[in-house]
Amino acid sequence: MIDKRFLPPVAALRAFEAVGRLGGIRKAAEELGVDHAVVSRHVKSLESLMETPLMIRDGQASRLTEEGAEYHDKISVALNLIVNATAGVLGPEGERELRVWCSPGFALLWLSDHIGEFISANPDLDVEFRPADNLADFRSREVDCDIRYLRDWQTTSLPKILHRADFSRPAVFPVASPEFIATMPPIRDAGDMLGLPLLHEESNDEWRHWLEAQGVSVSAPIPGARLWQAHLTLSAARKGHGIALANRFIIGDALSSGELVEIKPASGEFEAVSFGAYTFLAREEEWGADHIRRFRRWLQDVSL
Repeated sequence: MIDKRFLPPVAALRAFEAVGRLGGIRKAAEELGVDHAVVSRHVKSLESLMETPLMIRDGQASRLTEEGAEYHDKISVALNLIVNATAGVLGPEGERELRVWCSPGFALLWLSDHIGEFISANPDLDVEFRPADNLADFRSREVDCDIRYLRDWQTTSLPKILHRADFSRPAVFPVASPEFIATMPPIRDAGDMLGLPLLHEESNDEWRHWLEAQGVSVSAPIPGARLWQAHLTLSAARKGHGIALANRFIIGDALSSGELVEIKPASGEFEAVSFGAYTFLAREEEWGADHIRRFRRWLQDVSL
């Protein structure tokens, strides 16, 4: 039996959810199609019910209190469960749109070549495919799932509302163009790499982890250009500007064509290194939704 003393009006919950997600009363009012005074009254009614402030109001700005943020997380999950339950009753028509975000490098180097296969196999879904630099804000309703290459030292920062599934954890190795390799001195061991132009993404963390896995101690910052995106780093390597770290998942075609070549030491092989995974992310309460489940399983199958 539901105790109605602790059941606020749905309109008030929807208003508060929109305020927390969008970061302000006026933005929430615009999305809901009501006057901002109506949204403000809804939030105040919840504060009155719980006898605690849910928002800090500072002129035109507003943000959630600690109690408000905790309450917002919980009611967002509850409202999403209601939406998903309703969509489940309505059937596939309630889940016709699939909004996929992913990192630009993965979008260009892999997903753009394969997403057509999923679209063809799932004609009932309207797929929106959006490359984005940053992890999607899953508090909004503009995204269903996100794909990121998550390094092992990045996974602790994921929001608690997300569920994840790693679909590929490839080994990482150094590559360069044949023209660049022709100008290189012989590589006896990984330490020799420090004397060559190394290409970085947003930091030198990947090279540091790779070198340390080869037994090379790195104490100072590693020199080299920072290009921020995987596809830009690999493009620079293709044009002979230096050595990049890559994996077969995203440069298999370039290796087969000889456009890029894996660099190996005179001894034969470097130590195999894997410090990240391509990861599928979605809201935990939507993990079993039909459209998300289909896309997740397709990713897992096609990446084998």
